[in-house]
Amino acid sequence: MREEDEQQSIYKDYRVILFALVMLASIFFIQPWYSADEGLTTNLKYGLDLEGGSWLQVKPQGAVAQLDADTSLLLKEIIRMNLGEEVNIRSVETANDQVTVVFASEAQLTSNQLERIGMGQVSVSRINGLTEVRLTTSKDRLISTYLEEALKTEVVPMSVPDGVQYEIRASISQQELQELMSAVDGQILPDNRGEPLYRDGVTPQTRDLTAEILREKLNTLGLRDIPVRTVGDDYIIIDFAGLDLATATEIAERPGRFEIRIVTQGNDTRHVLYGDEIRSVGIVGFNDNDGQWYVPFTLTDAGALALQQAAIETGATRNPSAHNLVMYLDDNEVYSAPLSHSAAARLQEIPIYSWQASTGPDEESKQRAEQLQIHLRAGALPVKVEIVGSGQVDATLGQQFRMQALVAGILSLFAVAFVIQRKYRKNNILFPMIATSLSEVLMILGFAAAIGWQLDLASVAAIIAVIGTGIDHLVIITDEVLYEGKLPPKKVYLARITKAFSIIMAAAATTIIAMSPLVFMGFGALQGFAITTIVGVLIGIFIARPVYARVIQEILEKERGSTAE
Repeated sequence: MREEDEQQSIYKDYRVILFALVMLASIFFIQPWYSADEGLTTNLKYGLDLEGGSWLQVKPQGAVAQLDADTSLLLKEIIRMNLGEEVNIRSVETANDQVTVVFASEAQLTSNQLERIGMGQVSVSRINGLTEVRLTTSKDRLISTYLEEALKTEVVPMSVPDGVQYEIRASISQQELQELMSAVDGQILPDNRGEPLYRDGVTPQTRDLTAEILREKLNTLGLRDIPVRTVGDDYIIIDFAGLDLATATEIAERPGRFEIRIVTQGNDTRHVLYGDEIRSVGIVGFNDNDGQWYVPFTLTDAGALALQQAAIETGATRNPSAHNLVMYLDDNEVYSAPLSHSAAARLQEIPIYSWQASTGPDEESKQRAEQLQIHLRAGALPVKVEIVGSGQVDATLGQQFRMQALVAGILSLFAVAFVIQRKYRKNNILFPMIATSLSEVLMILGFAAAIGWQLDLASVAAIIAVIGTGIDHLVIITDEVLYEGKLPPKKVYLARITKAFSIIMAAAATTIIAMSPLVFMGFGALQGFAITTIVGVLIGIFIARPVYARVIQEILEKERGSTAE
């Protein structure tokens, strides 16, 4: 035999070695095991339709509107609702988006009382038996504060191209909102057609935040891989595989346990407050003064007093760097930082109600701030949610679906085997082809087990589709390798196998491009179908099919050698 015709041993081929390692890793992640009590068990996760369980469809309650009102009446009503006092407006000045209001009252108002309301920056003086207050604020802040006090809920103002949009995080009808605004000589602003700028529901950002908090809460409780997905603009669907409907409802409504502690000495800490003392949590912002991302939040009276007392007693007001505030969610630390020197000095005199938790200046810090915003809510959703739909899939029915999916996969393999046998009439080609398809299925399942992906009927359908496309590719390889029914010379073989893989790569690229929109646009169960299909295609073209080409070459070479003898 000539040296150029010598072939490296198949067992030393890097493609075969990679294939074997991936197969072993797949078996390791799947962890198949048989016991007399449980039968065959694996590490695979099954979705609702294959495992049984329950699902909830919830709708966040709220309203979005563009509003306007009289500044003086807003201020008077806010003071009356919070302090029960009457005030006399002396002047109102507006410059750009900033409003400066000077008002007086016979009551002895303090800056602490006014700052606790959260209207803006205040300066207080006592002149001739009257309290004179200078307030620097904005109209959107006054409107949101007024609505928060009247409705006892969170109101988030957001800038839009044609003004300010207010998200009211509670259920309120258009008529009820109009009546509330009429009390301060206000209204729901009309659009170009004269229709009120009002919409029942919440913004996409709040809907996504609600879904993320639900997802985070389920992860914290150890219920990983629970799909929480948004549908349309107003709905969130949660699948609880293996859980009954009553348990699923209880988990969805149960808040997490949030706690703030303060370092006393070394690693020792003492309790300061729980999450129910956090009055509201704002949206993530960037502070231009210190270049830091931050999450704003406000405390209740009891929470602010508890934090002040803890800071004074532990010495944090005198040496803040030695006494971090540490935040925990379900006993897991989520944030730790010292008081700023300005906050420490102020706490020595009065309690602070409005706080900012800073995370840093870069993009990663922004992500940490967004995550902290979720933690600060302690699993309590930003809006109340209404369960508008629910259902349950019996565990027996889920097992039946699983068995039917297995039978469908086996039947598809038998059908493929029959067609291949009829085409080539060679068992030495049929068996490697079927074994390659089975190995691709095993590697897809191993990938799913490794990342904790839940297999559902859509994923099983994708696996069956991958078997079909995989066989198509293997047929292309086989037809190109066989030359007049036998293995061609080496140069011809290399040219033909290159041609085969160019066809396969083009077909795979087309499949991946077609499936990609379903992955990124999140079309519910179709997302699982798309991901499984893409993973199966990538495993096939980079791991399984190169090995099949090598194996079929080895088999045909041995067949040629035995014929020559």
